[in-house]
Amino acid sequence: MALPTLTPEQRQAALAKAAEARAARTALLAKVKAGELTFAQLLERDDDIAKKIKVSQALRAVKGVGPAKANALMEEAGVDEKRRLGGLGAQQRKKLVEALG
Repeated sequence: MALPTLTPEQRQAALAKAAEARAARTALLAKVKAGELTFAQLLERDDDIAKKIKVSQALRAVKGVGPAKANALMEEAGVDEKRRLGGLGAQQRKKLVEALG
């Protein structure tokens, strides 16, 4: 399927919307990193911003979790490295929260 041809105005609007979404995800992850929001609270959120965050990014935002530990936690919970928070199943969410708690 070919991508639609966008006018310059449509292209600029799409780029601005994407930049806003990235900024919102970054702000949410910063709250996790600062301790204002727990990983479990992040998983409970039901908005598109939270759903589109990669699980590996969310785990790395938790204090004390680096890339190696995040990969180990994801492997233990049976989560694919490309999975986003919105695509996690109930059991995967439970295993990740328990592993961090």
